[in-house]
Amino acid sequence: MDQYLEEFLVYHAAINSGSANTVKNYRRDIQKYLNYLESQGCDDLKEVDRDIVLGYVDYLRSPENNLGPRSISRMMSALRTFYRYLCENEIVDDNPFLAIKIPQQKKKLPDYLFEDEVEELLGCFDLNDDMEYRDRTMFEIMYGCGLRLSEVSNLKISDIDFSNKVLNIVGKGNKARIVPFYPMIEELLDHYLSDIRPRYMEQEHGYVFINKRGQKLSERGIEYLLDATVKKHGLMLQLHPHTLRHSFATHLLEAGVDIRVVQELLGHSSLSTTQIYTHITMQHLRESYDKAFPPEVNEEKNS
Repeated sequence: MDQYLEEFLVYHAAINSGSANTVKNYRRDIQKYLNYLESQGCDDLKEVDRDIVLGYVDYLRSPENNLGPRSISRMMSALRTFYRYLCENEIVDDNPFLAIKIPQQKKKLPDYLFEDEVEELLGCFDLNDDMEYRDRTMFEIMYGCGLRLSEVSNLKISDIDFSNKVLNIVGKGNKARIVPFYPMIEELLDHYLSDIRPRYMEQEHGYVFINKRGQKLSERGIEYLLDATVKKHGLMLQLHPHTLRHSFATHLLEAGVDIRVVQELLGHSSLSTTQIYTHITMQHLRESYDKAFPPEVNEEKNS
């Protein structure tokens, strides 16, 4: 059965332009399923029926795994795709995962910062310190351009078009987009690239954000730097790198930018993905309205 998994992953990588993370997730999710089958004494994929599949779902929900609907749905999606491949290659006769439906969790509204909180974060860096200047530049870009964590980690000097003041970004699924940047980002980038970054470079690799050894900053490294900044400066903020991207989208919509423009700037394939941010702005509008017209005011007017 492991052989079928390896053949599927090679096939998937050949016909899709998805990221390495997608292949990694498929491998993990499908391997977990194959391990379960082995533990149940099932060594032939043709023997799998609805009862075995339902037993696997119960196993995922058990205290041993304690997975929520969203994680289980992701695994079911991976297994449906795997079985589609098996059916097309006549390895199995049918896809037992097609009829399995997992109740979806209600979508959680993304966390975001108010504009004054963004200013508090970006204003706390000592710009006379090389590494803090780098961090200010990096987090300013993440907010001001709405970049994903992976996109800022993989940003290259060649992606920056100073003449047009835009970044050329390749995001999820190798989807390319152009994102403009404002004058403060231009100023920060220009000084960082010309005066700070060269001091730490031994061998050029093209990545914009580097550590003290001249190596590319990893996604985990950027997460650590943001967390360290919050703790060092005693900021009363609960945030992770994606919070800056959420804030970018929310503030654009609050400023009246058309949702399809925001979709393009974020690199979302589907408008429905972007529409989650309209719920945030509506919630903010409702809270502002309630502050202006609290229930007791309405009661007095009606009495």
